Amino acid sequence: MKPITKSGKLDSVCYDIRGPVLDKAREMEDEGHKIIKLNIGNIAAFGLEPPDEIVQDMIRNLPHAAGYTDSKGLFAPRKSVVHYSQEKHIAGVTIDDVYLGNGASELITMSLNALLDNGDEILVPAPDYPLWTASVSLSGGRPVHYVCDEQSGWLPDLDDIRRKITPNTRGIVVINPNNPTGALYPDELLTEIVEIARQHQLIVFADEIYDKTLYDGHTHTSIASLADDVLFISFNGLSKNYRSCGYRAGWMIVSGDKRHAKDYIEGLNMLSSMRLCSNTPGQLAIQTALGGYQSIKDLVAPGGRLCRQRDLAYQLLTQIPGVSVVKPKGALYMFPKLDAKMYPIADDQQFAYELLAEEKVLIVQGTGFNWINPDHFRLVFLPNSDDLADAIGRIERFLSHYRKRHTL
Repeated sequence: MKPITKSGKLDSVCYDIRGPVLDKAREMEDEGHKIIKLNIGNIAAFGLEPPDEIVQDMIRNLPHAAGYTDSKGLFAPRKSVVHYSQEKHIAGVTIDDVYLGNGASELITMSLNALLDNGDEILVPAPDYPLWTASVSLSGGRPVHYVCDEQSGWLPDLDDIRRKITPNTRGIVVINPNNPTGALYPDELLTEIVEIARQHQLIVFADEIYDKTLYDGHTHTSIASLADDVLFISFNGLSKNYRSCGYRAGWMIVSGDKRHAKDYIEGLNMLSSMRLCSNTPGQLAIQTALGGYQSIKDLVAPGGRLCRQRDLAYQLLTQIPGVSVVKPKGALYMFPKLDAKMYPIADDQQFAYELLAEEKVLIVQGTGFNWINPDHFRLVFLPNSDDLADAIGRIERFLSHYRKRHTL
């Protein structure tokens, strides 16, 4: 029989966070091996539960959650997102500017599908959260990666951004706080990105899902708060700050200069209506989450669990010969660099396979985040301190053996 092949649209789509190395890990688990998973920010899997008031509110409202809602979402949670945008100093947001989705991921894809034609370009950071690159490609666009500079704490290289703008460039993605690097962008840098967008009439897509997962007293500025004459599409949700990944509750805010974007907004409304609505139980968690006690502050404060684990991971990784790390200011990840002379890696996916096979530790290779060189990997520091120390100890042992095998 004639083989049934996947769509050609998927030829350039990649999401290695749940890719071939994870498939191998599942096979090993089926064989009885215990795998330490440092590959994904699935917070509940590490014993970090959502605030109880969110859970209880969803339980109480579940009997009334069986029907469709408005395609953009229920009034009360959307209104709470409007209030949140006011707290973040994003001007002029009304309830009609708020879209609720099955996590921010669905809304990211929707925002790009509504915009892009074949050949349109979107500037995406390198390294990036790979959903962005994949969604641009799947929408018919071309992802163009601008470099984030490790030597400057993984901040975007503004000159590289300017060099890569063409007549086909439609927008620029800003992931802040950043996944996978944990970088937090200062106001001065954000202001310069806004100015570039202004000069070239670009849409700014702001992925701010970790805006409360901040360490060492740092604060976050929403880039959409810095101008009202540029179009901003901002994304956030409950997955990370509220440890509610499985609830699939996210939101998208359209703000700034909407005068020339009526047709694009009509496209967003069309796509929003086509999926009928996002899941209602997840919507019901948003108002309680945003208005309740912000327990994430306890986790990221000095002595809090996430802060302790970040500090431990940083300490242990930087003690390994040939490993350097920029200490994260936000998010849940580290993006260590391996010295190319000590660890001559030609294929970092194969490197991840070997680490998995030898030490039962699952990480994601750096090229999975569209980093150009096979010299980085990402790990989450979500496991408790004992498990984290065990995992990094296994990585250190593997690297010692790897170095001996490849530098003789």
